[in-house]
Amino acid sequence: MNAERLLAHYAEIAEGPDAVAQLRMFVRDLAVRGKLAAQDPSDEPAFELVKRISTEKARLERNGSVRRQEPFKASARIDGPFEIPKTWEWVPAIFPAHSVSDYESKVQTKDVLSEGKYPVVDQGKIPVRGYCNDDERVIRVSDAIIVFGDHTREVKFVDFDFVVGADGVKLLRPIGIFARYYHLALQWVPIDARGYGRHYKLLRAAFIPLPPTEEQHRIVAKVDELMTLCDELEAARAIREAARDRLATASFTRLNAPAPETFQSDARFALDTLPALTTRPDQIKLLRRTILNLAWRAKLAPQDVNDEPASMLLVRIAAERGDLVSNGHLRRERPLDPIPASQVPFDIPPTWCWARVGDTVLFTQYGTSEKASASQDGVPVLTMGNIQEGRVTWGNEKRIPENSQELPALLLRKLDLLYNRTNSAELVGKTGIYLGDDSPRTFASYLIRLRPSLAWTDPRYLNIAMNTPEFRDTQIIPLIKKQTGQANVNGTALKNMLIPLPPLAEQYRIVTKVDQLMTFCDELEASLKTADATRKRLLEALLAEALAPATRDLEAA
Repeated sequence: MNAERLLAHYAEIAEGPDAVAQLRMFVRDLAVRGKLAAQDPSDEPAFELVKRISTEKARLERNGSVRRQEPFKASARIDGPFEIPKTWEWVPAIFPAHSVSDYESKVQTKDVLSEGKYPVVDQGKIPVRGYCNDDERVIRVSDAIIVFGDHTREVKFVDFDFVVGADGVKLLRPIGIFARYYHLALQWVPIDARGYGRHYKLLRAAFIPLPPTEEQHRIVAKVDELMTLCDELEAARAIREAARDRLATASFTRLNAPAPETFQSDARFALDTLPALTTRPDQIKLLRRTILNLAWRAKLAPQDVNDEPASMLLVRIAAERGDLVSNGHLRRERPLDPIPASQVPFDIPPTWCWARVGDTVLFTQYGTSEKASASQDGVPVLTMGNIQEGRVTWGNEKRIPENSQELPALLLRKLDLLYNRTNSAELVGKTGIYLGDDSPRTFASYLIRLRPSLAWTDPRYLNIAMNTPEFRDTQIIPLIKKQTGQANVNGTALKNMLIPLPPLAEQYRIVTKVDQLMTFCDELEASLKTADATRKRLLEALLAEALAPATRDLEAA
């Protein structure tokens, strides 16, 4: 392989999160196809090696050293999934090995030590759980043993004495084949089936390409060389990623805990540099969280001293709510308690005010308790799965009858908010805004509908506020109650939660700014996907160019 040429171009595709992993897979694939090391006409053909392996296995079976296996005779060439060199042979995957069965059972957990003589080997990391000193359980390794995980499809190369540490471990001792090449070939075997206890059965039915003995050694040497190159590329990428992470984290930290005198310059620096720093979806997720927190802390849009103070909005919302009560549309409820100064999370601009969620909306309401069923007729019932990333999605085939006694009171209206009061601890409290039309849709009982005043609030701002990480951290998580495996934060708790409320004009400005910045995040995500796809195509082309010509040169030598 022309490593220098690959390195010269690798910077163009190295930012891809799986670029090096793809390179490793490509190297292994070329290795078992006979395209990585030169074929030597003077090498003894693998056909002769197959005969020697068969003879040695027959001898071991006769003297009782190994269990008898179905004999394999290479009397005719097998058509494998791809063409291999003329001096190679396709053979059953477990043909050049015998199964090791000289161990009684897995080591017990009580026998596993933090230090000891023998590593405990199972289907994962080696050693996985520690060490064992039980000499009666030890597998003595004179050459090498392949550990095959029947549950996880792991193939490990073991060249030291060890103890088996898990069920479903199959041990293969190579016969007549270079153990390192055998390990490489088994890693390549395309076993895609999933299911407990099936992988070894599928391995027994698979075939691997077998090169001449001398070429096996050349292949492994070349693979080692290229894997070292991959290690170097991976290390270089890790250094670049660490530097980006440090700079991005510093930017996010300064934005999430802003200093008033430097905030504007910090924000400009972050927005100018983040496209270059952001190379992973998790970084964009962090940027979205930061944008929401900035909105929550009055740092996204300018304040205008001429705006009517937000405290007046609460008065107007209360008056609108009172009219609904007077007209019989709402039931009168006890006013929520005033907010003590000790409960205020942080200082806000003079035109803002802290408010309880229940005071910022006209009413809250639990969803339908009527059993929904899959049907083409009736009113769709939205569930907690319909709240995704601050929005309410439509898809749900379960419905309740149109003549339900709970309707039309529980029909959703555009710009209603839905709050998920019961879910897992990680998801309880998620909120979404309903942006659909007024076609009939309702919602399940473990959701709470918040009906904002369209005259005196922008429901989109309320949704932003209730989706900020700080709202979750300070208002939801402390109130979570766990019952029968589910977490719950009920309607009473919801109404008493606190949000910072801006003047109405500033709510509109904040929503506009959040939309702009979220569009910016969408574009970053799209560019990442496009760049990843481009890098993947470039990597494939680059490897084909770098490796295939090198192979032709070797074959012509």
